[in-house]
Amino acid sequence: MIRKIQTVKINFPGGLITVEELKFILAAAEKARIEEVKFGTRQQMYLFIQDNFLEDFILEIQRFKKVVEVNEELYPNIISSIVTQAIFENTGWITEKIYREILASMDFTPTLKINIVDSDQSFIPFFTGNINFITSEIRDCWFLFIRFPKTSITYKWKELVSSKDCSRIAKLVEKVILQNKTLFYEQPVIDGNILYDKVQEGEDLPHKIVEHELVISDFRLPYYEGFNQYGIKLWLGIYRRDEWFPLSFLKDLCQVCLQTRIGHVFTTPWKSIIFKDINVKSRSLWENVLGKYRINVRHASNELNWQVADLCEEGLHLKRYLIRQFDKDDVRTFGLCFAILIHVKSGLFGSVVIHKQPNNSANQRKSLDRYDILYTNKFNPNSEEYIEYRKDVLKEHLGTYLVSLCKFFYEEQINQDDSAPFEIPQHRLGQEVEK
Repeated sequence: MIRKIQTVKINFPGGLITVEELKFILAAAEKARIEEVKFGTRQQMYLFIQDNFLEDFILEIQRFKKVVEVNEELYPNIISSIVTQAIFENTGWITEKIYREILASMDFTPTLKINIVDSDQSFIPFFTGNINFITSEIRDCWFLFIRFPKTSITYKWKELVSSKDCSRIAKLVEKVILQNKTLFYEQPVIDGNILYDKVQEGEDLPHKIVEHELVISDFRLPYYEGFNQYGIKLWLGIYRRDEWFPLSFLKDLCQVCLQTRIGHVFTTPWKSIIFKDINVKSRSLWENVLGKYRINVRHASNELNWQVADLCEEGLHLKRYLIRQFDKDDVRTFGLCFAILIHVKSGLFGSVVIHKQPNNSANQRKSLDRYDILYTNKFNPNSEEYIEYRKDVLKEHLGTYLVSLCKFFYEEQINQDDSAPFEIPQHRLGQEVEK
């Protein structure tokens, strides 16, 4: 009898999970005969379970009160840049404690995407959420940008939001949007001021004036895998070329964490995982596990700076094909990140976007697939203002054009004026944006 495979998604709010929780989930997965798992672009986990094991698995992991969905994506994970704290360059006021307090205060299960991001980093995307909190220069105060669901329209909140009010305002904004879909959901024209007024009705919300506009520095994706030192400790990043993480490998890593008193695992939008607070003297324990499973932690940087939609094999195959082209031509890609959009509504993070055109003909051969190449204003993926570079490109010509675009990027870098403040565009690429 052939068993049907079910896709289970588990949300880890903020990309943070305790080692004890992860160990328990992995043990339940092992009972369900699961051998590998994947992580997603919103810092969640995917497991693939035969239907005869599904009910027992769900019952077992419900004790942790995580959002668990089967074959659905109704409740997107809250993403945050907590993973960047201490290990990448941070000069602002945000701390892991503040992230955890905000995440703990989220007393509802959002159906809109929420991003909680430090403006002083470029590892986690800023505007891929519908409700985007971004740190300001003022301690405990956040900019708020609303990207209306199923549209390309962005609205900047009139005031700053304090850390203690993030959950309350996010809940109010979502409630008003969902109760007024004819005004705010998948509409060609939306007035953000109407949303602002409706959220304020009957609410005693604090008013913190925006004194300075949001300034976003140049994008520089940090090298996020391998052993790296910060202070007297190490952190370890693990990336998998095929996106699969062996269950037994993760279980052994959890055991090392418990042995060395490391309490948390961090997931990333690059479908990787990171461990912090590793004592230099215990490095050999980690090396032994990596060696046991023959895990490579020194991939080329031009392989690490790609975003592919979750569970998209076609996008993954195209990524590998283009990386081979880059390797062949020895292409430098530092400062860029690439997104592959196979399906129209895959909202991804990238300064260069390879967008597959819809194929509406049932008889059209796969070899005739066409792609558009776009890049963002100033090549900053957080600008989300896209400029068309080439249209109707065949797969075999993509590498040539992308190499030329990389060269153009470095030419632009020479003359780029960084003194101008970063402006948030009111529109994304077309209307083809995921909720």
